[in-house]
Formats: sequence, structure tokens, C-alpha cells
Amino acid sequence: MYTRWFFLIFSLGILILILWNTYLLFQTFKHEERVKMEIWAESYKSINDAGKNTDISLPLSILSKNTTIPIILTFDTDSISNFSNLPEEATNDIALQKSLLRDLKSQNVPIEIIHPSGNQYVYYGNSSLINKLKYYPLALVAILVLFGLLVYSYFRASKMSSENKLWAGMAKETAHQIGTPLSSLLGWIEIMKLDDMDENIIGEIQKDVDRLQTIADRFSKIGSEPNLELLNIVEETKKSFDYLQSRSSKQINFKFETNTDIVNLMLNPTLHSWTIENLVKNAIDAIKGKGSIEVEIKNSENTIQILVSDTGKGIPKNQFKKVFEPGFSTKKRGWGLGLSLTQRIVQKYHKGSIRVLKSEIGKGTVFSIQYKKI
Repeated sequence: MYTRWFFLIFSLGILILILWNTYLLFQTFKHEERVKMEIWAESYKSINDAGKNTDISLPLSILSKNTTIPIILTFDTDSISNFSNLPEEATNDIALQKSLLRDLKSQNVPIEIIHPSGNQYVYYGNSSLINKLKYYPLALVAILVLFGLLVYSYFRASKMSSENKLWAGMAKETAHQIGTPLSSLLGWIEIMKLDDMDENIIGEIQKDVDRLQTIADRFSKIGSEPNLELLNIVEETKKSFDYLQSRSSKQINFKFETNTDIVNLMLNPTLHSWTIENLVKNAIDAIKGKGSIEVEIKNSENTIQILVSDTGKGIPKNQFKKVFEPGFSTKKRGWGLGLSLTQRIVQKYHKGSIRVLKSEIGKGTVFSIQYKKI
């Protein structure tokens, strides 16, 4: 945390230092050009004041040396008497000359040439070097912003990679920790069978143990590359849906719809059932145990889409992407891992996509999972 703040402040300091030095350099060049124009004005005045026998070779040389700075000479009435280094099309275009004069007036303070017959004013513009130097800070800022974005992307990717490793490590450790008491429970079930205990009791305990084995299997697969099988996604989704419906409140109206019966995809059945379970349980939390939940499968030419909708409290639009971040939860008691793990299963293991398709506060939410067909 402190390293990032130090880097940010250090980069900002370098940026300010470079911009300040660029400003000083710009002002130095402006001053030098001002001095050149004052010498040019003196040379012009010397030529105008020269007598027949006055040597004007030096002033003429000074005037001819200026090939980069645009100049317009005017009288008190702003009538143009002479100009140099203007665009060629301005030679016979009085309107363009007036427009260029207004532009030069906005760039620099004019130099006054005092003459008995009437004062003249030298209006001059910035040289090509000054004009290029003006845009240098903008280019520098753009480069630094680009560099900053690249650094930010690197840190963000690094952070996400660390978080992914953390969650994967936690998942494998959870599976490992559950495995030890599971082995013991299986042994106790066998002992209970040998002691001729009530088969109904043993059956119920066996169901709970099987459920724990399923959970352990899910967590173990999060931490490693799972095996994929060619399975009917409609059938696999319906199994998970039916399981959750049978164990949920009767106040919830469950609905399953599909426009196809068979679509075979490469799936891991354990992880796919976890995906559906997480989304449906999330919907149950959203409706607070009372309302409607619908799972719909849409089969199109190239993709298969699973929609999980509810009539719950809804999600603000600015949280559509945040809901998939590890640790994000709107519940007082929750780790915020369900949707994060769901996204990992869909995107990393099944090469699909998941998003909040739409949501309205107080009306409900629709999650969309999309897979490409084989």
C-alpha cells in the first residue's frame, strides 16, 4: 500500500518538475526571440534613418537572417506597411493579412519603432520551435498517463492473480480439512450398519455425508484443472434446479423453462451444479425466501444461454461488475465468494461468460451465463 502511494507521489513530483523545467525553457526561448525581434526592429529603423553614405550592410544582414518568425509592420492606424514569413497566399489577400495580424497581436507584445514621420509597430508571432515546444508538455503528460495506466494494469493483474491463488489455496485446504472427518463418518456409518441400527437413520446420515463429499469435491476442483465431459447441459441444469427446489421454502415459486431438450457441451458436472446452485441460492437470498425464481435455457444457433431471474431487491447498476469481486457482499454475514467462484467456474473452466443482464431496484435481477456450442 505504502509502496504504491510512494510511487504515485514520486511520479507526480517528476511530472511537476519536468513541466516546470519545460515552462522555464519555453520562457527562455520566448525571451531570446523577443531580443532578436528588438534587434531586428533596430536594424529596420537604422535602414530607414540611414543617409546616402551610411553603411547598411549589417542591418540588411540582420533583416535577411530572420526566416522563421512571422512579422507584420503597421502604422498607428493598424494599416499594414510590410510583412515577412507569412503564408504565400497572404501576399495579395488583405483579409487574410488582417486575420494574421489579429493572431500575432494575441501572441506577443508589439515592438514600437519611433520615427519622425510616424511610429511603426512590429507584430511578431512564435517561431516553429516555440510552437512545437508548446505541445511538448501535452505529449509528455499523455506519455506519463499511458505509463501510469500500464503500471496500474500491471498492479491490478498482479493483485487479481494473488487473490486467485489465495482463493484456490483456501478451496484446496477446505477440501483437505473436510476430508478427514468425512473418512471418520463413513467408518461410523459402516459400524452402525453392522450394529443393525434403524436403516432410515443411517440413510439420512448417508445423505448428509454424500452432500459433504460433494462439497469437498467441488472445493478440490477449484484448486486444480477439472476434467470435462460431454454432457447434456439441459439435463445437468435441471438436476441442480430440482435438487434446490425440493429443499427450498414452499413460499418460493420455482419455474424452469427451455426451448430445447438436448445440448451437449464439455462440462464438469460437479462444478456446473455448483454454478447453478450459487445463482439460485443468491436469488433465494435476494427474495428473502418469498417470491419467484426462474431458470430459463435459450438455445440459439451458436450459443446456449442460461438465465437465472428473481423478483428480489435488485442490484444498483454501478455494482453490476462489483458483485463478482472476491469479498464483495451485500449481506451482513457473508464472505462474498459465491459469485466470485461462480465466475471462475464459468469463465476459466468452462470458457463461457457470466454477467448481470439486467436489474431493477425492488423488481428483481437477471443473471446470464453464455457458452459457445461445440
